[in-house]
Amino acid sequence: MSLLADHRQLVDAGGVGHHTVMLIANELARAVLQPTSLEVEDGECVSIRGASGSGKSLLLRAIADLDPCTGRISLDGVDRDSMPANEWRRRVTYVAADSGWWTDRVADHFEFPDIAAGYLVRLGFQGDVMSWPVSRLSTGERQRLALLRAMVQGPRVLLLDEPTSALDPETTAKVESLLHEKILGGIIVIMVTHDAGQAKRMARRSFRMKDGRLSEEAA
Repeated sequence: MSLLADHRQLVDAGGVGHHTVMLIANELARAVLQPTSLEVEDGECVSIRGASGSGKSLLLRAIADLDPCTGRISLDGVDRDSMPANEWRRRVTYVAADSGWWTDRVADHFEFPDIAAGYLVRLGFQGDVMSWPVSRLSTGERQRLALLRAMVQGPRVLLLDEPTSALDPETTAKVESLLHEKILGGIIVIMVTHDAGQAKRMARRSFRMKDGRLSEEAA
């Protein structure tokens, strides 16, 4: 059975065996984001949909400790406030729809370029992309490489903000296949997406954000 089929079976079954809740957010709030609580299990993907400006990205950034917020959050029983911010962000990594690039050589943005190289073909890249200037990359190429850059750092949680918004269906399928594999391996994924089909393919639970309030959608 393929990885996609394995994960689809896991999604349809509502998970296999007993899971311990690993990421717990309690009453996170800032700006338009109303106090929001969320629990996500080890090896689970949840999706969040909603109109632009409803607070979806604010929630991801609050979880990642990228913006000031109130409330508490823990991972694997360890409170975020008990560790340095950079350590938390390595474990709980936010990937924006259009991530930043600070030099004009792709390889310079990868802490582990050798590990990343093993995934390039799977994501539709030529083997020499690491030597490319960033200015050569399309929006979709930057999007895939930003995801890969985050993934090879070994995070426990990936916070993905429209990770395939600039991709065609074939390339989206490549990204989803790799994400399914990582989820099966135990990574937690919280994904903001406008694509209802993607939410169904990827997530065991789906949420909707409206006016800064998060609510779970019926299965």
